[in-house]
Amino acid sequence: MIQYTPVVDKINYSGINMDVLRLDLIDPEVSGNKWFKLKKNFKKARQDEQKTVITFGGAYSNHIAATAALAKIAGLNSIGVIRGEQTEILNPTLQLAKEKGMQLYFVSREVYSTKDSIEFKKHLSNKFGPHYLIPEGGNNQAGILGCAEILKPEWNYDHIVCACGTGATFTGLLASAKPSQKIIGISVLKGENVLVNDVKEQLQKFFPEKIVSLCGNEEFQKEKIENSFITNNYCFSGYAKKDETLLAFKYRFEKDFNIPLDHIYTTKLFYAVFDLIQKEKLNASAKILVIHSGGLQGNKGFEERYKIM
Repeated sequence: MIQYTPVVDKINYSGINMDVLRLDLIDPEVSGNKWFKLKKNFKKARQDEQKTVITFGGAYSNHIAATAALAKIAGLNSIGVIRGEQTEILNPTLQLAKEKGMQLYFVSREVYSTKDSIEFKKHLSNKFGPHYLIPEGGNNQAGILGCAEILKPEWNYDHIVCACGTGATFTGLLASAKPSQKIIGISVLKGENVLVNDVKEQLQKFFPEKIVSLCGNEEFQKEKIENSFITNNYCFSGYAKKDETLLAFKYRFEKDFNIPLDHIYTTKLFYAVFDLIQKEKLNASAKILVIHSGGLQGNKGFEERYKIM
């Protein structure tokens, strides 16, 4: 199976030093936070003596690609429920998943919105038989407990910053953080910032003994960051949307620091970190860790979709 050894790069922006946890280097196909989200889920699938895993995602989902790759390594069958009736389109992400043996099951966006219902779960059981179900983004107890292992107990960072999609990684980080550490989540989702309440519910459910102060966009009203928070102030045009400002930032960052970014998560992440530094929201003496959550496999499909050279 995959072996994980933390790799930390050091970069400097505007006189502020920060560490970058290179989770993208874990494995070429099961990289980033996906490894942490999936490892305990696959262990549970084996314990339950299931031979098939089913999970959910969009057409460019890193989670879908990683699940397919890990299932092949583990010798399990995999089925991906894909949002959108695009059976005739196999972008690089879905092609990779299919090559790893994943069976793709396309459903309409309307049907996909019911994926957590009892009725749809019964439908999956009737259609595919016995299986172990992994929610979208690995956002369940096993996934969150896996993400709680990202931080090492001996690390003494003041601020830990990560990108957020479902909130599973953020929840795991918050659950394992020391009381003095502030976890900053950069949501890539446009619209109402619902991840704050989602994370609070997950913490109460899985870590009832953990008492934390978690805020949303209102934390920006303070002169300095005082609490852990999730913001969607850096969602730009929305999830997986092309944005010229972000494109320019991505290419400049990669040239300056020789660290590849993905278009959907980590470009927004580092843009946000640099903006927080410029706005002097973080103390100049603070020890900062930025978590590179991988997702690089999605770049090819994103660039083909938007015809980016």
